[in-house]
Amino acid sequence: MDIQTISQKFCEYSASIRGYSPHTIRRYTTSVSFFSRNTGIAELSQVTDENVRAFFYGGRTERNWSVNTYIVYRKSLLVFFRWCVKQGYMERNPIIDIEIPKREKRIPPKLTKQDALKLLELVYHYPYEYSFLRYRNHAIFSTFIFAGLRKSELLGLKYADVDVDNLTIFIRQGKGNKDRIVPISHTLAQSLKRYIEQRKRLGKTNPEFFSSLRGNIGFTQNGLKKLVEQMREASRLPFTVHKLRHTFATLMLEGGCDIFSLSKMMGHSDIKTTTIYLAASAEHLRAQMTKHPLNDM
Repeated sequence: MDIQTISQKFCEYSASIRGYSPHTIRRYTTSVSFFSRNTGIAELSQVTDENVRAFFYGGRTERNWSVNTYIVYRKSLLVFFRWCVKQGYMERNPIIDIEIPKREKRIPPKLTKQDALKLLELVYHYPYEYSFLRYRNHAIFSTFIFAGLRKSELLGLKYADVDVDNLTIFIRQGKGNKDRIVPISHTLAQSLKRYIEQRKRLGKTNPEFFSSLRGNIGFTQNGLKKLVEQMREASRLPFTVHKLRHTFATLMLEGGCDIFSLSKMMGHSDIKTTTIYLAASAEHLRAQMTKHPLNDM
């Protein structure tokens, strides 16, 4: 049976029954297509342990995959072939015996406190053509830095999800299809309030919290990409949206936030994921050293 046809059936099942997000579905589709294209496999019956192993070995040696890229392809194909076995299309899953390289332990990249303040200052005072953009863009970057939202979570925010009076943001179906509530500071609330006033002034009624300048529609992924590129160039700070999320986590720890609370705010399924930020926070670690009982000798 044609592997692309089966892949389409798998994705339809994953979306309608498993409830996977469009982003996850795209990852499965891309991974299966890439595997088929690079191995020359068109039919599922052509898949063998040998050509699967050659695919992953070639990825590391010829395409210079990082460990993370390797793991993403392995995980995606593992789930796909597992479903194929369950449906009776294959006898066994050829990914099971594929080894996982040791993941590099790297400190998450982040902005310093001074650079984060510099970025927020620049976003607010940038020479925009329309005042609406000043307040919306400042609210966007403030939400990343003061609440640590993922890009998809920010773009998916609904107007009803943001409660500035009670200082909360409700995240609907974040990563892993989990809802969560993120508390917000008064500083972030002030930025959001200024944006809401501008939104009302322009008569924006779209359900998405962050609106595009033109049209009564939500801010788009492409629009956010262009905004980040614009501010990266203007500030000369090498940041990404995910780096701003890392910045939030690190600054929270340096401010004294406990790891359990931070894990809940970040929406991590496993607290071990949150502990990587402990290594990134030199100030937090330095503060812990002051607790040594012999320091007063």
